[in-house]
Amino acid sequence: MLPAKYRNVLVLFTAFWFYASFSHGSGFRHSTILDPHGKYHLKWRFDRGTITFEIEVETTGYVGFGLSPNGAMALSDIVIGGVTDGRPYLQDYFADAKRKVHRDVQQNYRLEYGRENNTHTVLAFSRDLLTCDTNDKDITESTVRVIWAYHSDDVGPSGPMYHGVNRGRKSMRLLDPGSKVNITSGTDFFNLQNINVPVPYKDTTYWCQIFQIQEVQQKHHIIRIEPLIQRGHENLVHHILLYQCDSNLNESELGASHECYHPNMPDSFLTCETIVFAWAIGGEGFTYPPHVGLSIGTAIDPVYVLMEVHYDNPALQQGVLDSSGLRLFYTPELRQYDAGVIETGVWVSLYHMLPPGMQEYVSEGHCTRECLQESLGQEMPNGVRVFAVLMHAHLAGRAIRTRHFREQEELQPLSHDEEFDFNFQEFQLLKEERLLLPGDHLITECKYTTKGRQNMTWGGLTTRDEMCLSYLLYYPRVNLARCESLPEITGQLKFIGVKEIQAPVTTWPFMIKSPKKYSNLSFTEAMDKYRWSKKRGKSFNQMVLQLPMNVRCSKWGQDEWSIQGTLVSPPEVKSEVKPPSVVCRSASEPHSGVVLLFTLCLTYSVVQACLSL
Repeated sequence: MLPAKYRNVLVLFTAFWFYASFSHGSGFRHSTILDPHGKYHLKWRFDRGTITFEIEVETTGYVGFGLSPNGAMALSDIVIGGVTDGRPYLQDYFADAKRKVHRDVQQNYRLEYGRENNTHTVLAFSRDLLTCDTNDKDITESTVRVIWAYHSDDVGPSGPMYHGVNRGRKSMRLLDPGSKVNITSGTDFFNLQNINVPVPYKDTTYWCQIFQIQEVQQKHHIIRIEPLIQRGHENLVHHILLYQCDSNLNESELGASHECYHPNMPDSFLTCETIVFAWAIGGEGFTYPPHVGLSIGTAIDPVYVLMEVHYDNPALQQGVLDSSGLRLFYTPELRQYDAGVIETGVWVSLYHMLPPGMQEYVSEGHCTRECLQESLGQEMPNGVRVFAVLMHAHLAGRAIRTRHFREQEELQPLSHDEEFDFNFQEFQLLKEERLLLPGDHLITECKYTTKGRQNMTWGGLTTRDEMCLSYLLYYPRVNLARCESLPEITGQLKFIGVKEIQAPVTTWPFMIKSPKKYSNLSFTEAMDKYRWSKKRGKSFNQMVLQLPMNVRCSKWGQDEWSIQGTLVSPPEVKSEVKPPSVVCRSASEPHSGVVLLFTLCLTYSVVQACLSL
């Protein structure tokens, strides 16, 4: 135990240090609104080891904030606090698998301050990014599913009362949120916006409409794209994707709108394949770096685009009309480079198949060295620089990373998300631009779960189908639209015992000839008929990852590089980048902030000052 005068000095020094740190670094760089009515505001900042939150909620009762593995209450890491009789309180909780809330024995959330007036409660609290507490959720650069709640009453002796309808969830990247860059006042813009789209009476709808890009007399650069979400529809509009269409599209198709992926949708929608931009719930839009822009107005630039809006309507609201869309800012003041987009990953096809009942299944899509050698070797021998990545999968997706190889040695991933959320997809700026050279090799690796599904999951466009893609934003622009692969089908069919298919192939999917048990079945029906088990699914996965790959290496439009359609084997990886291991501090060790204070107190000048009191 320290002598009383030293304890007093330590308290005084702690107060001084606390005030100094907050007076110089209390600014919260990031903020968002979590609820659709603007009653729950979240601000945060972070450094290498700690994150600090401030929440302001329209209530005089308790407020709850949590991190969930899937957006639900079960197994969530929760903190609950408020202000009673002018004194703030905060408790670290967790929810078990049955959603019952328990006080965490290891209290890792630290109350910074709290205040309350007649209408609002403000709480600030902090915690380590990695607490090594099994009841806490690690905070990483991957997607985080934030859950929130509040109540009109404070926490009583029996614990927090049920919050009722005052709750929700939001996916976001706490450690990689991007930043909103102000655009010069007066910058021209144009809108791609739906007008009174009747949102169908069902929980999920994808709505598509074709637009023409703003006509300009000379080349311009788009420098920022941001969402235009109709007020009150913040939780209804889950994401917006923009695809480039065939430039020879008939102008009569302009304004055509229909439910996407529907049998009766216009054929022209099928020409819109190359993604130009993506926004998802939680995102604030995307600003191009100051030396790069999206070119419009030249012969090779987008003329027509298709905008896809995902409506999420689990409450089955009726009579809802939506007029959401995107705003694109453009300027005649040209940037140094034109941005391009390369689609990499698994070529979207039925040949990309996932067995049912798998807790984890891994797909790999290769942007092969052969494709990059030919395309970049001819177009840009010194390479291109990737500055942002959008990773894309569908409902079975759980994690994605874009791996980068040079001479079979693995570099750090271009991008990764170990907590992928289909409803939160947007381009993420790289902290450092990455040089992509001729002869490099990229692997888009997707982890899925098909647990609970009874039949095969196929590669395709609908949400129940799957994709495994990474869209790379890069400069300078070259004539390369897609750099993908697809495991060849013969090996996949042999796994289930198929010996011969019907020839010539006249139907799609093609038909099986032998053995007898698959005779006259399509290959998709044969795959579904096979008796899958977890063991067989795992063996199938291991086999598929070793199969030769069909290379897709295409230019803009319908043109292809000569390597397209060839078969190549997956590369032999000499080394693999492993994630850094986490060393957990003993629970008995003091917090780093306390250690810092003692360290500061041991400096000569401070000790002398202490002893003189």
